[in-house]
Amino acid sequence: MPDPAPVPAEETESPQVVNVTQSDVNSVQAELVRISQGSASNVQAEEVELHLSLAGQVKATQVTSYESGLGAVQADEVRVTSGGIGAARAETVHVQGLAGAVAANTVQVENSYVGAVAGRDVRGERIESLVLLAGRVEGEVHTVVDTRGAILAGLMGGLFAGLILLVGRIAFRRK
Repeated sequence: MPDPAPVPAEETESPQVVNVTQSDVNSVQAELVRISQGSASNVQAEEVELHLSLAGQVKATQVTSYESGLGAVQADEVRVTSGGIGAARAETVHVQGLAGAVAANTVQVENSYVGAVAGRDVRGERIESLVLLAGRVEGEVHTVVDTRGAILAGLMGGLFAGLILLVGRIAFRRK
């Protein structure tokens, strides 16, 4: 009896547009994902729009968020208005609200509190941050640790740790 011919695997295509309204979903994948008054744990799309919503992990080309919360975002362009973001890695980030960590080539921050910002160009109005690492900064910035301070803290911490290890090695050397 001859072997049956292999059955071609069906292609699974993601839908063009997914709208999530007043619902909670685990995972969603589409070209355009809109979430309004809902939440999603994992979102993969070309374009993501959030309004009064939460999203855990987002991977997209463009993310627009209004009065929403985002966990971790990887995208080309991220725009957060009156919301919060845990961590973002993107080409361009525009934040008006709260952000934990932002790494991007261009960062635009307006009236925001940011934990750590790393970018080639950082611009904004009234930027409040703990750590700011940037090639060029434009605007009013209040930071605890800037680029020079981070380098000095790293050097001092390394020197101090080296001295402690050296003293410990000498003091506890076995004979």
